[in-house]
Amino acid sequence: MKFVDEISILVSSGKGGPGAISFLRASMTPRGGPDGGDGGRGGHLVFRVNPQLNTLLNYRFKKRFAADNGTPGGGRNMTGPDGQDLVLQVPPGTLVRAEDGTVLLDLKEPGDAVFLKGGRGGKGNWFFRTSTNQAPEKAQPGEQGEERSIHLELKLIADVGVIGYPNAGKSTFISRISAARPKIADYPFTTLTPNLGVVRFDQDRSMVVADIPGLVPGASEGVGLGTQFLRHIERTSCFIHLVDASEASGRDALQDFRDIQNELRAYDRTKDPDPDYVPLTNRRQIVAFNKIDAVARDRVEELQARIKQEDGVDARAISAVTGQGVSELIYEAGRIVFEQRSED
Repeated sequence: MKFVDEISILVSSGKGGPGAISFLRASMTPRGGPDGGDGGRGGHLVFRVNPQLNTLLNYRFKKRFAADNGTPGGGRNMTGPDGQDLVLQVPPGTLVRAEDGTVLLDLKEPGDAVFLKGGRGGKGNWFFRTSTNQAPEKAQPGEQGEERSIHLELKLIADVGVIGYPNAGKSTFISRISAARPKIADYPFTTLTPNLGVVRFDQDRSMVVADIPGLVPGASEGVGLGTQFLRHIERTSCFIHLVDASEASGRDALQDFRDIQNELRAYDRTKDPDPDYVPLTNRRQIVAFNKIDAVARDRVEELQARIKQEDGVDARAISAVTGQGVSELIYEAGRIVFEQRSED
């Protein structure tokens, strides 16, 4: 399934049905009087959060969505049927924004949210009868529905974001700890879309881990996959930052770590005016040197000592291929996630 995380669409609720102008005509009932019924309500435009979805692909090719109009009222005081609500299904974490960027809805939890209400049905002429006007020949038209141009933006809801340079072993790590099967190969940007994996923390608890496509210097300005995926780690409780200890790419492992930290800081600066934004640099991080199966133990220990001395970071050593150190890392991430949940 193609991953689509931003889309602009035009949505509208239904127009209310008009009221009826009618007079009762029946034998044995002379001067039956007005009996025009009310029109039906227009259909609402509803967003439904579906946990089975993780993309906005359904809205890529169709850009206009409208709920049904209400039905006109009828004689004998018959109210017209309401227009059918239009339910648009979206994945958890979908933001509904106005054209100026204002957030109108933040759809995190499963359930329905009425976004645009349908227009009220018009009153029939029965409603307008009075002692001095016993045969009114007027009825109301139905109210117009609402219409808006909106922008849907998906921010994946994950407890833990796995970050790091391309080829740091993130996809292998996700496949080791969950049932997710991302594409794995030895070239940059193997992962072109975020991968989600559900990881069991203990007997009764689980958490969602997202493998975020590789970051590179300048990502906060759009370099590489840029900000397209940086926003998907905005909702995470903590990060697992994987660093390639093998340095097979020719890059320095500690510089890789610092480059990613710089990108997180740069992205925070782009969100500075937003009062609801929690800086990425404030999130808890678990740093782990990966691929220790492909490097001498002395070199791993040297990297751990240097990052502690130069950056003040206690880094773990793991191998996503063999599983060494992975269970302990997941336990630590789970402890942070559920500690955060208890605080919330």
